[in-house]
Amino acid sequence: MKSYTADICDKYNDQIQVLDPLYKSYGGISMCHGAIYTIELFEDNKALVELLRDEKGEGRICVVDVKGDYCAVVGENLMKFAYENGWAGIVINGYVRDTHETSQIPVGLFALGTYPLKSTKKAQANQNIELNFGSVTFKVGETLYADNDGIIVSKKAI
Repeated sequence: MKSYTADICDKYNDQIQVLDPLYKSYGGISMCHGAIYTIELFEDNKALVELLRDEKGEGRICVVDVKGDYCAVVGENLMKFAYENGWAGIVINGYVRDTHETSQIPVGLFALGTYPLKSTKKAQANQNIELNFGSVTFKVGETLYADNDGIIVSKKAI
């Protein structure tokens, strides 16, 4: 991708959605893009662990909705899995930890903030569903672009 999100917004404003400006970068790269895969969690990151550890990312972006719970669902280990399996990035409507380590792993990681407490094992996850948060609707297969200026989504690759 040669254009940053600001350039894409300037050129394709009528074809994109822009995520609310609440998300910060915690990954080893500050710019990523790819097809969206979605997962919804309820304080339990087991399904996310299995996804990042066991499934080839093929340059996709994993969009995770944690429903704003105060627990970290991604840390150093999950970022290593994402890198080893070719995920381009992770966008979390929730929190991360181990940011000294995650910032050294070359995968995009965007989240609301940090929180030192890890998730508990409470509930099942929903995958491959439409998610809505931050004024954006995330659909599997659409394209997400992220950098330090923000996160945008388009129905098809730009």
